[in-house]
Amino acid sequence: MTELRVSHLIDEADELLDNKFHVGSYCLFMNTDDIQDILSKIRAILPEEIKTAEMILKRRDDIYMEAQSRADRIISEAQNTAANILSESELIRAVREKAAKIQEQVKESCEEMKNKATEEADALRRSAYQDAMQTKEGAQAYAEQVLNNLERDIEQIHRIVRNGQDYLAQQKDKAKVLPSDYNNSKVYAEN
Repeated sequence: MTELRVSHLIDEADELLDNKFHVGSYCLFMNTDDIQDILSKIRAILPEEIKTAEMILKRRDDIYMEAQSRADRIISEAQNTAANILSESELIRAVREKAAKIQEQVKESCEEMKNKATEEADALRRSAYQDAMQTKEGAQAYAEQVLNNLERDIEQIHRIVRNGQDYLAQQKDKAKVLPSDYNNSKVYAEN
């Protein structure tokens, strides 16, 4: 508002200067009381304007100092954050190196376990093969013994059968030799 009053007073003084009186090319007449009145009003208003401007400048300086303080704080925080990130990245690198060592150890352990398991599986396979061969040989020996026993029993049965056939053949031959007795016995049976 003060700014408008000062601007208005300056416009009035300018108008008074435009309404001057010329006498020749160098002489000029004007109402100095009006100009002095306007200048007094400007002087009265100007201290308020200067105070306002000073306040604005002080406020600007305060804002600048606050901004500078914030900027310094942000820079400090950024440097701390960068240091923390660097520290964390070193920690992460150390953790990764440790993880890589552990992974290598696990790989080696797995390889050892795999080799041991393969050796144990091969030993079990060999043992199972030997057991199977022994079982097969035992089964073959048993089968051979059973077959030998069966052959002996069949031979014995064959002898019994042969003896039975021989006996029947002998009985048949005897029956041919005594047919008269047979006929007689037939006669007796009919009576």
